[in-house]
Amino acid sequence: MEPDRDHFSSRRSTAYAPTGIVATSQPLAAEAGRDILRDGGNAFDAAVATAAALNVVEPTSTGLGGDVFACYRTADGEVGAMRATGGAPQGATREKVREAVGEDATTNYGSDRTRDGVTMPDHGPHTVTVPGTARGWEATVEELGRLSLSAVLQPAIRYAIDGYPVTEVVAAQWQHGEDVFTDENAREAYLFDGETPSVGQHVTLPQLGHSMQRIAEEGADIVYEGEIAEAIAEEIQSKGGFMTVDDLAAFEVEWPEPLSTTYNGTEVFELGPNNQGQIALEALNIAEEIGAGDHPYESPERIHAFAEAMKIAFEDGHYHITDPEYENVPALHSKAYARKRANEIGETPLSDVEVGTPGATGEDADTVLLCVADDEGNVVSYINSRFAGFGSGVVAGDTGIALQNRGASFSLSADRPNRLEPGKRPFHTLVPAVAKLAEDDWLAFGVMGGYMQPQGHVQLLSNVLDYEMPLQPALDAPRWRYRSDGTLAVEERLPAGVASKLARRGHDIRILPPGQFGGAQAVRNNKGTLSGATEPRKDGHVGCL
Repeated sequence: MEPDRDHFSSRRSTAYAPTGIVATSQPLAAEAGRDILRDGGNAFDAAVATAAALNVVEPTSTGLGGDVFACYRTADGEVGAMRATGGAPQGATREKVREAVGEDATTNYGSDRTRDGVTMPDHGPHTVTVPGTARGWEATVEELGRLSLSAVLQPAIRYAIDGYPVTEVVAAQWQHGEDVFTDENAREAYLFDGETPSVGQHVTLPQLGHSMQRIAEEGADIVYEGEIAEAIAEEIQSKGGFMTVDDLAAFEVEWPEPLSTTYNGTEVFELGPNNQGQIALEALNIAEEIGAGDHPYESPERIHAFAEAMKIAFEDGHYHITDPEYENVPALHSKAYARKRANEIGETPLSDVEVGTPGATGEDADTVLLCVADDEGNVVSYINSRFAGFGSGVVAGDTGIALQNRGASFSLSADRPNRLEPGKRPFHTLVPAVAKLAEDDWLAFGVMGGYMQPQGHVQLLSNVLDYEMPLQPALDAPRWRYRSDGTLAVEERLPAGVASKLARRGHDIRILPPGQFGGAQAVRNNKGTLSGATEPRKDGHVGCL
């Protein structure tokens, strides 16, 4: 009998471990990270091993053709971040893309957005930005790890070549591939006799495995200056896109200072622009200002207050956040700014709130997130994505590398901060995070899934800090999310009467299945005691050592 993914009733407990802990959305990937810890790696080595394995065992949500970010606290007390995300090709001006997309956007790439006239498509060669994953992985292990890139890639290579059985959630997500993969090389890489795999089907991804093996042997430069770079550029250009090997070769990994605020005495660290971490920080500040976490947990007042804070943060962040090298992004995460914006919240819901860059996709984008802690004191939240499902639908030759559609986030309107410009990085949904709960008590966490990400951050932290939930119950608790169409979506597991009371208050309520509320992971090092929790709405697993 096929599993019912819209309901889950199995019991999970917060996991505890003495030496190391890995939480992510797929069991084989979590075990890959745990094995790297057992083999002498630290949390950062395990993070890359887990991410690489997810590229194979959950290829529907991540891949080498995407981007990767980290937020972390090291054993020596450094709080930092890693950003590996590329920009648009140098040849991709708004004028050229408008001309290339033109009236064929709807027919060729599945875009039906006409708010600003011709808009960025959802899929296709013009949505591909320079992928940061390979160099991000390499930089992580070289700067923060103990093992080689080759060593940490071995579990992923083994899964790709020898194969693995497909899990429930991944099998359902894979069905999207039948629609997005139209070219023969893409269908050859990710479909099996033209079909997507069923639950439990044993599959191999030999093309992807071979590319990973070459990266293990030759380093990430092969993706940016070598034969894989040539395959990427050739594939995109053959479809009318503008990316060149020079665009790929120019890519560099960044190590930005994370932004932070405090909430309920806890310091929370997020990635700043071009990531949407500021949205989570602003929402936390506004929620604190209006006392959102003071309401009883099972009350409609709690959800109303947090949702209104979230609306304002979305409107600010989705307008202003973009590549800070091209546009000044204001300090949306300041307490003073939150006090000013909090005055707009009242007893009735705000209306006409603009969520999302006009013409942009991304509300329900797919992502993988993992969190790792080790007994040295390292904790890391690590996130890897191609944006929407299998990304652009473009697979680079016979490399098995499906390329991201992150460029779909750009606007083609000249008056928007997030407008397309050559070399510019788009607004990015991915936001790993860490929080200092107390002295020597650190939490690494995240909630994957497009615009659900900052909303999930706020809810997870509130559950832990305002309502003193252990990690796993904090992840299990029913969620809500404000959507760009103005509705407030909730899970049916909310306490009885809460949804109807929110509706009477004026919220446009929608009941959605659990799969629409993101996927959270969390690990904690509390004075040497390691614990972790994983998302019950996914095929989640916590690997312990």
